[in-house]
Amino acid sequence: MIFKIPQLNPKTTNFLLKIKPFFAPLLSNFQTMSMRFFLLFFIGFSYTLTAQSPVFNPPLSPRIANYDIAVSLNENTKILTGKETLRWKNPSADTIREMHFHLYLNAFKNNKSTWLSEAGGVPSHAMAYEEEENIWGYCELQKVVDEAGNDLTNSIKFIQPEDDNEWDKTVAVVTLKNPVLPYETAILNIDFESKLPRAMVRTGYSKDYHFVVQWFPKLGVYEPIGMRGAEVGRWNCHQYHRSVEYYANFGVYNVDINVPDNYVVGASGQLVDKTEDNNRATHSYHVEDVIDFAWTACPHFLDKKDDWKGVDIRLLIHPEHEHLSERYLFVLKKTMNYFERKFEKYPYPTLTIVVTPLHGVMTSSMEYPTLFSAPALAHIPDGIRVPETLTVHEFVHQYFMQMVATNEQEEAWLDEGMTNFYEGKVLDEIFGKQTSTLDLFDIQYGNIESNRASYFDMNFPQIAPNSWVNWAFPAGTSHDIQYSKTTLWLRTLEGLVGETTFDEIMKTYFLKWKFKHPSGQDFIDVANQVVAKNHPNLFISHQQEAPNPLDWFFEQVVYGTGICDYEIGYIQHKKIFAPTGIFADKQNPILSKDADESKSGLESSVLVYRSGDLQFPVDILVRFSDGEEVLEKWDGQARFLELKYDKWIECAVVDPDHKIYLDKNLNNNSRNRYPKSDGLNKYVSKFMFYLQNVMETMSFFI
Repeated sequence: MIFKIPQLNPKTTNFLLKIKPFFAPLLSNFQTMSMRFFLLFFIGFSYTLTAQSPVFNPPLSPRIANYDIAVSLNENTKILTGKETLRWKNPSADTIREMHFHLYLNAFKNNKSTWLSEAGGVPSHAMAYEEEENIWGYCELQKVVDEAGNDLTNSIKFIQPEDDNEWDKTVAVVTLKNPVLPYETAILNIDFESKLPRAMVRTGYSKDYHFVVQWFPKLGVYEPIGMRGAEVGRWNCHQYHRSVEYYANFGVYNVDINVPDNYVVGASGQLVDKTEDNNRATHSYHVEDVIDFAWTACPHFLDKKDDWKGVDIRLLIHPEHEHLSERYLFVLKKTMNYFERKFEKYPYPTLTIVVTPLHGVMTSSMEYPTLFSAPALAHIPDGIRVPETLTVHEFVHQYFMQMVATNEQEEAWLDEGMTNFYEGKVLDEIFGKQTSTLDLFDIQYGNIESNRASYFDMNFPQIAPNSWVNWAFPAGTSHDIQYSKTTLWLRTLEGLVGETTFDEIMKTYFLKWKFKHPSGQDFIDVANQVVAKNHPNLFISHQQEAPNPLDWFFEQVVYGTGICDYEIGYIQHKKIFAPTGIFADKQNPILSKDADESKSGLESSVLVYRSGDLQFPVDILVRFSDGEEVLEKWDGQARFLELKYDKWIECAVVDPDHKIYLDKNLNNNSRNRYPKSDGLNKYVSKFMFYLQNVMETMSFFI
């Protein structure tokens, strides 16, 4: 851009760009500073009277790490040439003598990097369309100079804090000549070169489609003492592992993107200027109070525009998927309404959905500030809700990842788990609980069923707790635990405390920690405070010596690995006979003909088992043959509970309201005096119906 003012509203920036050529000669003729000041004040004041938004956007976040970047894409070599000015404010009372940077694209520099080693080598799809020399990626710090002009390039060194892998170059340390004093600001000017890899997971290019994320030298997070449990000030800057995502400070980004002029560009934030020269175009973007900046470029994008309550929505989609556009936009606006109702209105002025081409699908289903990607197939029936599911999921990340910026590398359950939970809640509200994932050919499948299947179909669900850092999980296991298990225990918590209290927990947590970096303990503290206020005696039998009402719950579901399974063991009935035989007087036994039949009767019993390790308070519904029902309360801590009655039991159900979504086997939660086969008959009938149709169809070809 020709003329930039940091943190200006983009409308203000456009206005100043337009008026600068007109007023520059006039300003040069003023002989006194007072007259110049008066004219500038008059221009600014006049604009504020007509603008729809203020000249300066009030900060929503601390704005610790701020970037001005100019980058040019070579569409043939896939190389990005960039210049970056980083303004970083020391958030601590510590004196900082070095700065730690993520160079994420170095994960794809060679097959010995930590990322590709954990992935088992270069994915086969990456070599399907390209020569081998074209699949690699990298990010190079070519020159680093501080604001005093000191060249710090020779001080750069690479570290591997997790695995000592000398071939991993994803974390670089720059030693400063002039330390950054407490609460002071450092400015670094950086020249860098990045090459996009063939589309891997999250990032890269495919043909002339480019998804440019984690592409620039990005500063780690300095955590002062007390932040997220830090006992001393520390840099939190992990290597790039295959199963982890990101963690960064909030800031303001001004980014100039130079690409061929026939490319359609989408990016985080607002487009504030576009200039063209020599078959190239520079797109200038501005975004505030975000933790990252992502962009995409492709000559084939259709640019669909929409609006939601003043938010400019862009849908970048390929022509073969254009007919799906309304599905993305419909569910997006429904989700935005849901989150406005449950939390607060989406605060950014723009939102961009990138629908990836099939050949670039590995970059889909990824979330970045004000921009996310989603996959598509040319022919996907309305009842298969893949576009809707992933649109909802990635938008929810604008709240739990972007605004509440947890450390995705260390505590993924706070990010992916909560997002996955709300994905299900939104889809259930829009499409119905039993049809929120699939509703096709009389086959219905809900979102919660898919999460139960994901977690309980693991070979060994007890393999690790939610609390582990993501790279510590054995390969292929973190997703089911961090996404699905978290969803199940959040649903269980909602069932135990009630929807109203649960919603208060989540909203209190969001409002307290938005534009900050909470830890898992911070969420637990909020949950304890809300439940203690609303239901001080709800879990009294579980608290034991713990001062907080939910510590027992989180100890099990976040820090433990147990499985839950409550079941009805049996229903028994036996006749109680009137007393006969020898009692007090052996000379005068009570004979059957003399028995007191008023003392005969019936004893029935229900046995409830706790087969798993997890302990939750549960309800037991007992229905008798005369239609009467009783609802028993059990703290669920013992291995079994026997309930006895003096009348015939028709059936018994443990957890009749399905509060305990972590219960592994729901089929054993109920038992009837006379087992019914209605459900089995229903599915057998369906199977025979479809089998008959298949056979009739085949008969035409015989």
